[in-house]
This record gives sequence, C-alpha cells and structure tokens, in this order.
Amino acid sequence: MDINIGEFRDYTLLKNFKYDDERVSTVTSREQQKTENSIEKCFDRYQQLKFLDPKIAKFHREEHQRFLESMLHRLPGNYECLDSSRPWCIYWILQAGHVLNFTFAPQILEHVVQFLIKCRHPAGGFAGGPDQYPHLATTYAAVNSLAIIGTPSAYRAISRDSLERFLFKVRETDGAFRMHVDGEIDIRGAYCAVSVAKLTNMSEQTLKKLFDKTGDWIAGCQTYEGGFSGTPDLEAHGGYTFCGIAALALLNEGHKCDQQQLLRWTLQRQMSYEGGFQGRTNKLVDGCYSFWVGATIPITQAIISNQNNQSIPKTLFDVGALQEYILLCCQKANGGLIDKPGKPQDLYHTCYTLTGVAIAQHAESTLHPSVLGDPINELLPTHPLFNVPPQAVAQTTHYYEQLNQLYAVNIKDNNICSENVSDNEEESEAMTTEDETNPSSVSSNNS
Repeated sequence: MDINIGEFRDYTLLKNFKYDDERVSTVTSREQQKTENSIEKCFDRYQQLKFLDPKIAKFHREEHQRFLESMLHRLPGNYECLDSSRPWCIYWILQAGHVLNFTFAPQILEHVVQFLIKCRHPAGGFAGGPDQYPHLATTYAAVNSLAIIGTPSAYRAISRDSLERFLFKVRETDGAFRMHVDGEIDIRGAYCAVSVAKLTNMSEQTLKKLFDKTGDWIAGCQTYEGGFSGTPDLEAHGGYTFCGIAALALLNEGHKCDQQQLLRWTLQRQMSYEGGFQGRTNKLVDGCYSFWVGATIPITQAIISNQNNQSIPKTLFDVGALQEYILLCCQKANGGLIDKPGKPQDLYHTCYTLTGVAIAQHAESTLHPSVLGDPINELLPTHPLFNVPPQAVAQTTHYYEQLNQLYAVNIKDNNICSENVSDNEEESEAMTTEDETNPSSVSSNNS
C-alpha cells in the first residue's frame, strides 16, 4: 500500500518563502524572482483547476509515451547539434520509458542494438555516432541502454575486452580519467568508467588495477562547501557531486569524503518555494537536478548508515515538494518534461525529471512508495547509482558473472592441457633418448 505523504502544499503560506532581495536588486535576484513568478502561475493554475480537471495533478503518461516513441523513431531537425550524442538520446528515451512503465516494440529495440553496434569503436568504447571517436560519456550511455534492453544481442553488443582496453587508455596515473584519448579530465570520466566497469562485472583484479588511486582523486574534488567539483579546486556542482559520490559508493570508498558536509550541502539545494533542486549555490531551480541532487541524498544517507551500523529511517529532503514541482511546473501538455516553466521540452530533462521523481518516491521503500496525489502517479524505481532499472543491473551483472566463470573454467582447462602437453613432451623426450636407435618408437611418440 502506498504511503500517504499528504496533500499539495498550502500556497497561501508558501508565499512567505519567496525570495527577498532586501531591496538590493541584482541580475541574480531578478532572475530568481522571475522564475518564482512563473512557478507561482503554475501553482495558481492548479488551485483554480484542481476541482475541474483531475488530470492537472497527474503525470501525462500517454503524451509522454508518444513523445518518447516518436523521438526514438526519428529525431527532429533541432537535435542535429546532438549528432555526437546519439547514444545519450537513446538512453534518455529508454530510461524515461522505463520509469513510466512503457515498453517499446522488440523490433524497435533490436534496431537500437544494431545502431549502437555501429557506434562501437574498434579500439574500444562507444562513440557518439558511427565513425566517430570513442568517448567515456557516450560509452556510459550506450552500455546503460544495452543493459536496459537486456536481450542476448544487446549483451553481445558490448565487447568487454575492448571496453577494458579503452578504459585503460583514458586512465591517468593519478587515478583520474580523461573523457576521451587526449581529452579533458573531470569527475564525469571517473564515474562513467567506474559505472560501466561495475555494470559489466569486470574482474576484481581488473577493477583493482583500473581504479587504483581513483577514489583518492575523486575525494580531492570535494570542495569546502561539501559538494564535488569537476576537478579539484573548482565550484561544487550538483551533477559532478552525483558523479563523485556514486563512483565512491560503487568503489566502496565512500568513507574517503566528508559525508556530513556533503549531506548538508545537498539538502541546501532544495528550494523552499519551488520545491525542486538547484544545481549550485545561488542558482535557479532546474528539473534535471531532481535526479542529480535527489539521488545524491539517499546515496549519502546509505553510506553514513552503513558506517555507523544504524539506519536513517526517513529521507531527509521533502519528497512531496519535489514531486509537486515536477507535476505542476515541468510537464508539457503535448508530452515531454522541462527544466522550468517557459522552457521547451527535451529528452534530457524528460529523463532526469522523471527519474528524480522515481528516486523521491522509492527512496525510503520500494514496497511502500511515497506518492504525491493520485496513486496512478507512482513511477517504477531506478537504481540510484547507475540510473537504470534495478532488474537491468541484476541481469546484466549476472550475465557477465557467468562469462567470468566460463572464462575461469577455460583458463583452468587450458592450464591443465598445458601441463599435460608439458608432461607428454617430457615423456616423449625421455623415450626418444632411451630408444633413439628405434625408429618405430620415435614415430609412435610423434604420432
């Protein structure tokens, strides 16, 4: 049974939380007030129509599904700028479809698999499109997409040996990772590398060598505020912070950062009036941080709980207010979700707003999700570390664990064969020495 987290907030009282510039107007303060005014219109509209239009406080599932399916068939012309990010577009569509509990036709998914094979680079990793250079970000998106599809052909599309070689090519001696060969270094690279290596269940020996010093490098990206920056000594950022703590959690090295300061910083990113998250201090609310920051909080809580051997029974951010922001302010009537009111819908925000809501609903319990409003608003859960379906994580890691076991058996058999060959060679040499005058003996051993 779903947990009742209460009704929508009282918007009369909520006005007290609007931004006060203390009579000092700046560009930042004016942008904040402008954003709050646009959100206030959404809240007012809900109050006026909630008794007339029951759909106003629900997810527009059919519209979102049509939007995603049409985009998977053919991207519009304004997506031309994402030509080198096509695996990302696929991932955003598939993952958004998952949390909406929408299944794409098997033949369409097989076409996706064949396209991603064309994006696989002979040198290892996946590129943003056919005949492009491999990149860690698009490798992460492609591997996640294939894990979501989860068919035998999808798993075979991942060449783990060449993927492993690619990861070593972009690794630095200090444990950092470049996004591509000779490319930029930032914390996204470390997270993408850790994520694909763990999801494809690379051997412990490989993981130990590949991520030697990586946890220390990531911890060095934590700022005085508590969040993580792209590289050491820069500004804390919600997206980079997720990459940092998720990578540390996957490496079982969460103790290397200041978790209490991290938790404090992430909780401060939830906006009192809007209900959504901002990505940096003194920035505007943005729907995508529903996931980037929203997932960081339960991950950090879990690390703290494990270290102290005690559970934190309640999610520390306002999961109802976050859902309210997405439901009332971030949906387009014709499908797709947005950053904030006034922005156009896009695949990126559609994915991360929905997965952020999925995190909020299931952060405390997957059996008793915290759903705001109508129970029909419940979304399927997502794995907070990989941001793919939990079932996809289990099935993908299991598939590669079977390969690991098969590889171990083959190695053992080859060693046994090698020992037998060696023994036979020694025996043959001895027999030849003893009977070197006996041609039939030599012939018999050679045969």
